[in-house]
Amino acid sequence: MDIFVTIIGYAAAVCMVLGYLPQAIHTIRTRETDSIALPTFMLMGLGGIFFIVQGALLGNLPLVITNVITSACSLIVFAIKIHNDYFKKK
Repeated sequence: MDIFVTIIGYAAAVCMVLGYLPQAIHTIRTRETDSIALPTFMLMGLGGIFFIVQGALLGNLPLVITNVITSACSLIVFAIKIHNDYFKKK
């Protein structure tokens, strides 16, 4: 049963990373953030940080790896959004 749970964890990790990467890559390449909601990426990044802590406390490597990557993507998109909204457009 443990191997099944581990496989499910890694499958979830792959799906989460593949879900975040296209948006992050698009935003990095185009710098276009008009259609991105700032609170969404802020909360997703914060949620990812909490999951990193939880995964570390539980010793759950898939949870940690997934959320390090997705939190980094959220942070990058968040930073570009802040730059565009508050520094570039004024």
